[in-house]
Amino acid sequence: MFDFVRKNTRILQLILVILILPSFVVFGIQGYSRFGDQADTVAKVGKQSINQAEWDNAHRNFVERVRAQQPDVDPKVFDAPEFRKQSLEALVRQHVLAAAAADEHLGVTDARLLRSFTTDPRFAALFNPDGTFNKQLLEAQGLTMQRLEAMVRQELVLGQVLGSVQATGQTSLTANRHAVDALFQVREVQWMKFEPKAYTAQLNPTDAQLQAMYKDPANAAWLASPERADVEYLVLDLDALKQRVSVSEEELRRSYEENKARYTTPEERRASHILIKSESGASAEKKKAARAKAEGLLAQLKQNPSLFAELARKNSDDPGSAATGGDLDFFGRGAMVKAFDETAFKLKKGELSGIVETEFGYHIILLTDIRGGQVQPFETVRGQIEEEARKQLAQRQYAEAAERFTNGVYEQSDSLKPVADELKLSIQSARDVLREPGTKDQGVLGNRRLLDALFDADNRAKSRNTEAIEVGPNKLVSARIVKYHPAATRAFDEVKAELRDRWIAQEARKAAKADAERKMAEWKQSPEKSGLPAPVEMSRRTVFNQPPMVLDAAMRVPANQLPGWSVVDLGADGVALIKVNKVLPLQISPQEIKETQNQFGGYWGRAEADAYYRLLKRQYKVEFLHDGKKVMDQASEQQKAAKAS
Repeated sequence: MFDFVRKNTRILQLILVILILPSFVVFGIQGYSRFGDQADTVAKVGKQSINQAEWDNAHRNFVERVRAQQPDVDPKVFDAPEFRKQSLEALVRQHVLAAAAADEHLGVTDARLLRSFTTDPRFAALFNPDGTFNKQLLEAQGLTMQRLEAMVRQELVLGQVLGSVQATGQTSLTANRHAVDALFQVREVQWMKFEPKAYTAQLNPTDAQLQAMYKDPANAAWLASPERADVEYLVLDLDALKQRVSVSEEELRRSYEENKARYTTPEERRASHILIKSESGASAEKKKAARAKAEGLLAQLKQNPSLFAELARKNSDDPGSAATGGDLDFFGRGAMVKAFDETAFKLKKGELSGIVETEFGYHIILLTDIRGGQVQPFETVRGQIEEEARKQLAQRQYAEAAERFTNGVYEQSDSLKPVADELKLSIQSARDVLREPGTKDQGVLGNRRLLDALFDADNRAKSRNTEAIEVGPNKLVSARIVKYHPAATRAFDEVKAELRDRWIAQEARKAAKADAERKMAEWKQSPEKSGLPAPVEMSRRTVFNQPPMVLDAAMRVPANQLPGWSVVDLGADGVALIKVNKVLPLQISPQEIKETQNQFGGYWGRAEADAYYRLLKRQYKVEFLHDGKKVMDQASEQQKAAKAS
């Protein structure tokens, strides 16, 4: 089984990404309800409770899907409130849709399920070349055919809840016209930017002004030094165990002999062929005539094999290879249809086949070359074999070591040294570990659950070990605070330079805005004195050289109030003064109108489906509790902060 998994990594990732639905889909919501009273509830959907364990499981699945799709993604994003919010909302959505499907008595027929397996490209990798189902792939993921069927059936059922609403998305010609106008409308606009740096030279704050800014409660957050700590921590993972694993030379050579096929370059064959086409539905007479023609050509080739290329160009019904004398280039085993493949891989180099019948007709095959099939020497692959063997042995030891690690950091909670000595691990240290790391990379110490446990009031006060916390696949961490630094307002002298920079930046933006508003009032009264640059065309359809906020403001000026003026706040970049002169004639082809109407209908359908889902959430009284509510609130605060900045 290990060799099979190793050889089919990509296919197994495909199954993980596409087929693994949130865990409750396999077991059913009712299976989880039994545990609702035994764990912290993070959300409720009607009378159904979602507990912390269920959320953790769904979050792990969510993380694995993202990792499979984006292998280079920064691991610390997985513990961000926004990311955990996504996994919780996805889990709640599954519960809501399942409840609605049950109330609406929705189901899926066996015929519909079979059609999904045979037509959905997601499942193509699960079938062998001969059309049979590859059960070994499922077993490698711990699945059975029955469980997979249940998962897909549940997916199809849940899809019906919103799918029927989304499929009916239709819009009126008037609504579509408004949407088209918003996208395709072009406006003539004059605009100029007022940058703060142009006003900084005249700004020089006094100590009194800086003291006022220092004491302003609105600045308390950034003036405070963050809560942090000096930390000791211990990591148990496969890499740590692999360092202690040894494999004998005899075992390595035995593994090499048992798995020689893995270290063999795949054999490829090059062949030329002549195809005499015979459709599967052709009459017996036409098939007989086609075969007779093929036999005649074969007889000529047996007399003179050197005529193969010439006869292929003149007679072959394969347009892709006839022009090259029938040459098919190199191909691997299984690349051709079964009968052709079996024959080609039985021939010797330079040998001519008999008549080979396939669904395409009658073939004559000439094998022209063979490459590959050589076994790599043991010395070449020794390092690979040893690495894999060490990893397998480490994986076997990990479960036992993880139990000892977990028990040890709990039972001797005042020190990490006993566990480190027992398992031969190195105690690591880190200074200034932040309670809220933000963008700072703290490695394993950036894990949200670990930080919550580390800065827990009891653990912090008594410098106790945290529990063993899983921060990644096969990776446990326990940490303890050596020295704690609470959040505190930094001294005025320490932040004076930063205060000055911020004060100048704020006042420069104010000065830029005041200047823009003064010029707007002046130029409105005397347009001939306007210092605005030459007009440009702006549209949401095309990206021009202006900030998105300028484009948005220009398109929002009411058409019946043109020419219209506006001062647009660009944040740290200052402000922009815009004047919208006129709306230019709309230029759009009938084909574009038709295409946009279809797209707009699709958008409308999705909007209606989203609205229906929000209605279902209210109907089933979705509620977030405890850690679930905490994460939702944190994500909301982060979104507000991002918008404010």
